[in-house]
Amino acid sequence: MATLRLGDTAPNFQQDSSEGQIDFYEWAGDSWVVFFSHPADFTPVCTTELGKTAALASEFAKRRVKPIAVSVDSLESHGKWVPDINDTQNTTVNFPILADADRKVATLYDMIHPKALVNATVRSVFIIDPKKTIRTTFTYPASTGRNFDEILRVIDSLQLTDSHKVATPANWRDGDDVVILPSLQDPTELAQRFPKGFNAVRPYLRVTPQPNK
Repeated sequence: MATLRLGDTAPNFQQDSSEGQIDFYEWAGDSWVVFFSHPADFTPVCTTELGKTAALASEFAKRRVKPIAVSVDSLESHGKWVPDINDTQNTTVNFPILADADRKVATLYDMIHPKALVNATVRSVFIIDPKKTIRTTFTYPASTGRNFDEILRVIDSLQLTDSHKVATPANWRDGDDVVILPSLQDPTELAQRFPKGFNAVRPYLRVTPQPNK
């Protein structure tokens, strides 16, 4: 299958998981989804990542986001690994881990490392919106753990920019100033949308307080 790109529809699938059989579209419902892959069970970096995801449950929930993980190991292996994650990371895994021993989902989402073992998935991340559109992708090497602060930051940006005619500048975090889209030029609409005003550093670079704060 061709590589999935931003704006593509996330493929649906049915697969076993640590929380039972999952139909992806049905499980996702009208939520945002963070879908991420792991090279293997009982690996140190993966254990910390899944623990971190569980620890961030409230942060994902307040953004209407459901996390879901996939590993090409078996459901039996997952069942043995989850208690290890809970114990070593002092948390409780509270999201499904797909058991993708047949590599169906990993292949569908192009998660198999092209120059490694046939069953070695890279650390892929897909941020998927409620319309099942792929909005962001990250790919990390197996040796590098993911930055979950960045994943949350991107979700904040996507949700903000979906509802307001703004974009988020470099290193933006929720609550920082944003920039007005260059396409928005009507003075009346500008005044309505940005009652706090804006600083026109250049005609194309107009900085304004985050409009939903």
